Amino acid sequence: MRILFVEDEENIRDVVKLNLELEDYEVVHTGNGRDALKYFHEQHFDLILLDVMLPEVDGFQICEQIRLTNMDVPILMLTAKDSPMDRVNGLKKGADDYLTKPFNLEELLLRINNLIKRTSKSPENTPEQYAFDDNKINFVTYEATGNKGAFHLTKKEAMLLKLLIDRKNEVVSRQQILQSVWGYDVYPSTRTIDNFILSFRKYFEKDPKNPTHFISVRGVGYKFVDS
Repeated sequence: MRILFVEDEENIRDVVKLNLELEDYEVVHTGNGRDALKYFHEQHFDLILLDVMLPEVDGFQICEQIRLTNMDVPILMLTAKDSPMDRVNGLKKGADDYLTKPFNLEELLLRINNLIKRTSKSPENTPEQYAFDDNKINFVTYEATGNKGAFHLTKKEAMLLKLLIDRKNEVVSRQQILQSVWGYDVYPSTRTIDNFILSFRKYFEKDPKNPTHFISVRGVGYKFVDS
């Protein structure tokens, strides 16, 4: 699980980062609001831990900007601004939780854990073999049967196909695809992902130009429908 931690007080940042890493979270951190937005748009995060009083762009603005494009990632505000109006403002901007300084470290870790559990989607595991229409896929051997008979999937094809089938009938965002299939360090272009979807349509759709299983959702991502 990856956390974007935005905090301009270095001593707090170091202590919290260390404890998050001891809990096996991967932490990307910054003390600058503008950098936080840059990191958010470039990488996948499972939670945003966000101070309010930051240089360049404050936490309320960051929260608002994130919610324009992503309503799912949990945001926990961690701040010295402790008036009821500040709390209400943070929640109005889209924060899921609001913890004031000084805070208890154990409580912070518990809130983070609960937020991630509550918002993460844990699909049922797809069986080793999956069939739809006349198509068959084996996720262990990468063997498949499609429109032109038997063939072998590449590892990346199998990984993306399994992700889409795991999330059957749900839109899978490009960020989720990047995280699950390509990892964090190597990002393909959007066109690369499009080409994988086009391949799936050629392999498995009865009419690739009018797909019923591999659907593009403009500006968001893709979904697999088993109709």
